[in-house]
Amino acid sequence: MRRPQPCKNLVLYFHDIIYNGKNAANATSATVGAPAWGNRTILAGLSHFGDMVVLDDLITLDNNRHSMPVGRAQGFYFYDRKDVYTAWLGFTFVLNSTDYKGTINFAGADPLLNKTRDISVVGGTGDFFLASGIATLMTDSFEGDVYFRLRVDIKLYECY
Repeated sequence: MRRPQPCKNLVLYFHDIIYNGKNAANATSATVGAPAWGNRTILAGLSHFGDMVVLDDLITLDNNRHSMPVGRAQGFYFYDRKDVYTAWLGFTFVLNSTDYKGTINFAGADPLLNKTRDISVVGGTGDFFLASGIATLMTDSFEGDVYFRLRVDIKLYECY
């Protein structure tokens, strides 16, 4: 069986700066829910099980977080397993640049310890009207529980 070819490919980076109680001025995400043994300033334990984080992160075309942003990643993720470091993501890329205008919606499990992880592209607006496809996530950088950067390789299979 021959697989269809993507009608559009994009590579974008999003930069998540997690609020840790000391970085309110530049934090782009914050823990809004925590288990009874956790708190909303510092992520819970080794797997962060039970923590829910809301994000409003910069999106860039390269891995330099000081590059010109092309949009924002807005949504949430929550850590959903006690025994393995993994999360579930639901977020939207809100793009507003000279190249792209519109949104791309994503949803799916993110087993963080895997080198690459696929999540679903479940819709979009503007230049990405009714988009569907796959986004491959790769952790490009991380600094403990304060910062991480994801490379997002998006392959759209329905483009209008």
